[in-house]
Amino acid sequence: MPQCDSDGREQSEQWAVVGGGMLGLTAAWRLAQRGYQVTLLEAGDEIGGLTSAWAVGDAEWDKFYHVILLSDSSLRNLLEEMGLEHEIRWVQTRTGFYSGGRLHSLSSSWDFLRFSPLSLLQKFRLGCTIVYASRIRHCSALEKIPVTDWLKRLSGRKTFEKIWLPLLKAKLGEAYQRTSAAFIWSYIDRMYKARRTGLKREMFGYVPGGYRRILRVLSERLQAKGVTIETASPVQRVHWDAGEKRLRVEHGREGKQRVSRFDRVVMTVPSPIIARACSQLGDDERRRLTEAEYLGVTCTSLALDRPLAGYYVTNITDDWVPLTGIIEMGAIVRPEYLGGHYLVYLPQYMLSDDPRFEESDEQVHKRCLSTLEKMYPSFDRSQVAAIQTARARHVMTLPTLGYSSRLPPVVSSVPGLYLLNSAQITVGNLNVNETIEIVQHHLAESILPDVDARNSTSTGQGQSDSSEARAVAASG
Repeated sequence: MPQCDSDGREQSEQWAVVGGGMLGLTAAWRLAQRGYQVTLLEAGDEIGGLTSAWAVGDAEWDKFYHVILLSDSSLRNLLEEMGLEHEIRWVQTRTGFYSGGRLHSLSSSWDFLRFSPLSLLQKFRLGCTIVYASRIRHCSALEKIPVTDWLKRLSGRKTFEKIWLPLLKAKLGEAYQRTSAAFIWSYIDRMYKARRTGLKREMFGYVPGGYRRILRVLSERLQAKGVTIETASPVQRVHWDAGEKRLRVEHGREGKQRVSRFDRVVMTVPSPIIARACSQLGDDERRRLTEAEYLGVTCTSLALDRPLAGYYVTNITDDWVPLTGIIEMGAIVRPEYLGGHYLVYLPQYMLSDDPRFEESDEQVHKRCLSTLEKMYPSFDRSQVAAIQTARARHVMTLPTLGYSSRLPPVVSSVPGLYLLNSAQITVGNLNVNETIEIVQHHLAESILPDVDARNSTSTGQGQSDSSEARAVAASG
């Protein structure tokens, strides 16, 4: 049955949003606000993608670590629309640094001055690098500069080798050598914004119940708007039918596959999946999709009966440690929300084709536990109430030199087919706030104007609501 928008105009177009992560959910929400009939197709058994939740023993929380920053305005506005923003618990956090076989605190200016791995001059240059980067407002020029060259020039060779190089290798592996300076700028910019907004303090937040609660409320609001959510429904093929002038979408698991027809389809899944499903895309579009390099992550969660060191993030520079960092979620989230335990994440980032993704849970757990025993003398395996490992091969695209010039267009060459995934993040790093921002930006600047233009062409008369489309898409 056709629905109407807020001004009573009939919206008979049927849309599909492929992918039920926060990006796809936000897109479905914004389209439903416009009055469109929307179906969300998610391959997994539940929505959420990288924000989905699970139970680690008695601790029910996110599979992968997430926090809310004071500067995350788009995420906070969406939570306000869901009636959840007032529930956010804000906590002042501490930061650790594991270097030279020792754990150091880097939670204040005084800690920074006492940081023994660096000389006074090296600390001065490191501080100047961070302040300088925080004042850069447009990073397009940084895409043309190797991150190694930029950091060596600003921080000096010794500081680069002691601090920046180990951190780059921990996050990117050897791929750091073809990564642009925009990568490290985006991290500095996000964290500096959080400190500036938080009056020089690191204030991180969470909604009690984690993303399980956020996703439940968002799902309820979507369905109240008339959005159909279909889980366990992977999309195999999206094909433009010239005769029907609609898109045919083949979806569902083996034995339950079916064909649905839509006027518009928004693909929010990783680029390689889009390339496989959308064979009618042009050669250049497909090349841009298939050539995108993705970082994935193996993330082990532990429910402990006591905290490790009380730092939310512990950065690591010792190359013997097989982890990107240590995230103590228990330093932010109270044990009462985690089954009485302290939740710790042990992430290890790697390229999506890395053979370590094939390791068994037993192998990963053994390595993680032995690493903690070496790093923390007070740690004992008896403190572990539960341990589980999650894997994701497509977490973020690698920001290589000139990355934004190689992106596929949001408005594809196939009528009504739009490509909107996290690969479109070119001026930030992957986090929930950034995914919400790119949805709102590209809906307002690319997708809805294209809809208006196509409708105008097909009806022979102009549309008068382009400006309204931009305003609604950018709301929140």
